[in-house]
Amino acid sequence: MTDHAAGAAGAVPPPKASRREWIGLAVLALPCLLYSMDLTVLNLAVPHLSADLKPTSAQLLWIVDIYGFLVAGSLITMGTLGDRIGRRRILMIGGTAFGLTSVLAAFAPTAEALIAARALLGIAAATLAPSTLSLIRNMFHDPQQRTFAIGIWIASFSAGGALGPLIGGLLLSWFWWGSVFLVAVPVMLLLLLLGPVLLPEYRDPQAGRLDIPSAALSLGAVLAVIYGIKRFAEDGAGPVPAAALLGGLVIGALFVRRQQRLADPLIDLALFRNPAFSTALAINVLGLFAAFGTFLYLAQYLQLVLGMDPFRAGLWTAPSGLAFVAGSMLAPALVRWMRPAHVVAGGMALAAIGFALLGQAAGSGSFPLLMTAFIVFALGLAPVFTFTTDLIVGAAPPERAGAAAAISETGAETGGALGIAILGSIATAIYRGAMAPQLPAGLPAADAEASIGTLAGALAVAAELPPATGSALAAAARTAFTDGFILCAAICAAIALASALLAALMLRRRGPTPEPVPAADLGAGGG
Repeated sequence: MTDHAAGAAGAVPPPKASRREWIGLAVLALPCLLYSMDLTVLNLAVPHLSADLKPTSAQLLWIVDIYGFLVAGSLITMGTLGDRIGRRRILMIGGTAFGLTSVLAAFAPTAEALIAARALLGIAAATLAPSTLSLIRNMFHDPQQRTFAIGIWIASFSAGGALGPLIGGLLLSWFWWGSVFLVAVPVMLLLLLLGPVLLPEYRDPQAGRLDIPSAALSLGAVLAVIYGIKRFAEDGAGPVPAAALLGGLVIGALFVRRQQRLADPLIDLALFRNPAFSTALAINVLGLFAAFGTFLYLAQYLQLVLGMDPFRAGLWTAPSGLAFVAGSMLAPALVRWMRPAHVVAGGMALAAIGFALLGQAAGSGSFPLLMTAFIVFALGLAPVFTFTTDLIVGAAPPERAGAAAAISETGAETGGALGIAILGSIATAIYRGAMAPQLPAGLPAADAEASIGTLAGALAVAAELPPATGSALAAAARTAFTDGFILCAAICAAIALASALLAALMLRRRGPTPEPVPAADLGAGGG
């Protein structure tokens, strides 16, 4: 970037952040906490809102999923819009909308109203991550300070993910299901009060008009791909997920073609010609692929194999959240005596060890080893996410930081969705193949299908059978699920090792920060 280039040329070093910037960083952490909390807290409220609103199975699916769909689909547009109208302004608009729609969700009288409120929440949330990250890019010019700030930014997401189940569980113990949404209101009020005072405004002075067709194409492409991936994870291969994925890829191709022809594109494709940017983005996606897929099956393992209740299982995920926070905060210290390539490669190698230990722990049933593995891969991945995010945002000039942040967040959403879909499909195939020969003779067809479908279904069927038969079916189901979990952990270990090698090869010549794509190249419209 220009900061790094100036330093390299012997010019005046980039300015250090003042106390105002550090206090502003604390303000930016608030919406990040809410962003990740809102992704997890609803799961606890599902039984309560189901009893109250009585949604159909399809409506319940949309209540849970629509937030993530609209977040993923709107990120690119909101990040680029922030570059044009101002990052602080889009953050204030998004914060206001998030608070208001949280109230609408809390007091939704019907399932349809809750779906609509969750959709609006997703659009509002899409303003938060890219605007906060791009503001950090412009508030912290010193490379080491910016890395530390991004570490805090990532730690706030980790903390929100860890706090979500705990706060949600406490609220649901005393109040109605809508209370989990009202947590956002005081936090957003604090953001709206402090933001204009502590956060500077930044925008691209050369920004053109927002290209509405490009915004529509980006929304359609990401929504279709994410929807197809999710349907594939839930229902397996079929015409609907295949059509959604194919449609999303076609729309994405049209989007790329349009960006190549525009004088002022929504996404500057020249960013992808920067090896540091592309490599960091790929490693970030692969890391989230492994993390999200593992988290999904670890939660089921704790509850359905080890027999924990949801609250206790949530408590045992807290150490990994703390490990993510610790790893994110340690990352800036590591860069003082290690090159980013070595930190990223070493982090992915440590994560690979953690995933390998996870498979051993699942196979042996050792809970202490399971928690150790969980903490090890979290400690490995945290600095990776910090440095890859820093490389992605630092590769863009300051005036295009919003677009770069949006690409980073869209890649994260896609990587997580792919991890759940692909690893979930592999584990399901292992489970079904192992369970088919284990079914008791004479089991009704509906019970047989439920037992083969999921571990939860098998345990429910086993509870209705005679004790000896039920115990045998439950034991077989837990073993089959564990076999799939072990294979997924092995795949994640292999992905982490491959990512470590990619970082070592492609980032080895990079210094503490990447050189940005020159603004003149970006203005040419990319590739």
